[in-house]
Amino acid sequence: MLSSTWLERHQDPRYRRTLFRDLSRVLLSMARIPLPSIGSFIIDNDGYLQLTNRPLSLEIQDLENDHIPTNMLRHHTYAAADSYIVDLLGLHNSRLRNQANAINDMSDYIYQASALTAMQATFPSFFTKELCRGPFAFTFTDLHQSNIFVDDNWHITSLVDLEWACSRPIEMIRTPTWLTNKAVDEIADDAVEYDTVRSEFLEIMKKEEKLWDMTSDKANLPEIMDRSWRSGAFWFSLALASPTGLFSVFYKQIQPRFIQYCSDHQDAFQETMPWYWSQDFVMVGAAKQRDRIEYDTRLRAAFEVLNEAD
Repeated sequence: MLSSTWLERHQDPRYRRTLFRDLSRVLLSMARIPLPSIGSFIIDNDGYLQLTNRPLSLEIQDLENDHIPTNMLRHHTYAAADSYIVDLLGLHNSRLRNQANAINDMSDYIYQASALTAMQATFPSFFTKELCRGPFAFTFTDLHQSNIFVDDNWHITSLVDLEWACSRPIEMIRTPTWLTNKAVDEIADDAVEYDTVRSEFLEIMKKEEKLWDMTSDKANLPEIMDRSWRSGAFWFSLALASPTGLFSVFYKQIQPRFIQYCSDHQDAFQETMPWYWSQDFVMVGAAKQRDRIEYDTRLRAAFEVLNEAD
């Protein structure tokens, strides 16, 4: 597994270039086959491979395992990126409404509702209209170091755990967030270091694309990925992919793009925005406070039982 040598080698440019070259080839090979819709592949009852299921990710499955409604029906695919993004934002709204420990207190509730309201209002600023209805590309949504196998020189030999791969908007294809060995909230704090390695990755990908003679007006993958970084679509899609990390990414990388000329905006933002999250904002807030108290009570009781068993 790449993870077994990642810590000792990830700063060595020789190994890094080899890995980036091979990973670029994988991503380019996926992007060169345009897919008709956003969704997941299934094998139907007759044994045929069909793109007929919802775009299922590990995060969506985790929410459903916690009995949180996702409202993303099986056997439903998306013909456009904007409708898919609206439903992804709906997942985050549902988590806030239905997860017993979704908030710590009212201040945290306001913090989260404000961010979700702004995310719903601003997403058209990040994704381009000409790519809204395609091309869509097969995307690995769980491609971390332990799912990549390499040889002694860091050439990729295989990829595993592909059950969470799905067809997604091409603007949502990102360089891996673990390139600098930091968590998402850490690279969101200061993206300069990550941008350096990301740029190195894309330069290698551009060279590989030229070798393959794959450049086209609609699917120039490195250019689309670079443009997504500049526009902030990289951060927006990253926020959508993380039910718990959305808020950190929003306040550190998305909101600043809109308030750079209004430094005193923050107080007014959280006084105004949460009211537009939902018409029942106040009632949901009261219910969430009760949920939190009940959750903490059950948690303490569970630990008391465990202590008694010990």
